[in-house]
Amino acid sequence: MQFLSVSRRRTDAFPPEAFTPELVGREGRRVKELYASGILRQIWRRGDMPGAAILWEAGSEAEVREAINSLPLAQAGMLELVSLLPLEPYPGFSQP
Repeated sequence: MQFLSVSRRRTDAFPPEAFTPELVGREGRRVKELYASGILRQIWRRGDMPGAAILWEAGSEAEVREAINSLPLAQAGMLELVSLLPLEPYPGFSQP
């Protein structure tokens, strides 16, 4: 099953200098680990504000939430999950 998450950095509660190169580097390494494991399928930076949109593939929403909570920015309380949407196949492709 696939899911789409949209998140943003909590720049309202944390100043820019709180997002240190070390913390952002750890975030990047964790994203790579999740990608290598197969649960994180694609990731994009948001164009409207600091944050990301991620396509996940997992057996349940709980697995995706666990993966999101393993991100260093989430663990530091610096990431807000705006939405987490379950995705279903588009039915138009199966119609003549």
